Amino acid sequence: MEFEGRVLEILPAVTGQSARGTWERQIVVFEQPNKQYGKEIAVTFMNKGQDVASLRIGELYTVSFDIESRKYQDRWYTDVRAWRIQPVQSQPVPPAVDMPPFVEEPQPAYSAGAGVIDDMPF
Repeated sequence: MEFEGRVLEILPAVTGQSARGTWERQIVVFEQPNKQYGKEIAVTFMNKGQDVASLRIGELYTVSFDIESRKYQDRWYTDVRAWRIQPVQSQPVPPAVDMPPFVEEPQPAYSAGAGVIDDMPF
């Protein structure tokens, strides 16, 4: 699944140790600007410190994510886990309007000695 969102807040990274090794989790809060009432989404990035480091608050991104739920001590917890993030491409800037092509002005057809006034000195 995907959504477009503007970065509101980047929370500090949390690290830990598990049976599979060291892990790092960081949460980034996005706002969906195209909604009538701004909806915030807290997105979890697991072991993606480089991706999070490139994010800028206030910038618009496309976030690809999965939703995961798990049960712990008879309570359910749901995570929105990002697996890809890309900056939203702004509208391409149209090329500058070039000047119209240069067209040479037509030259009058003069015939030698036919009413031509030569005002140049000899």
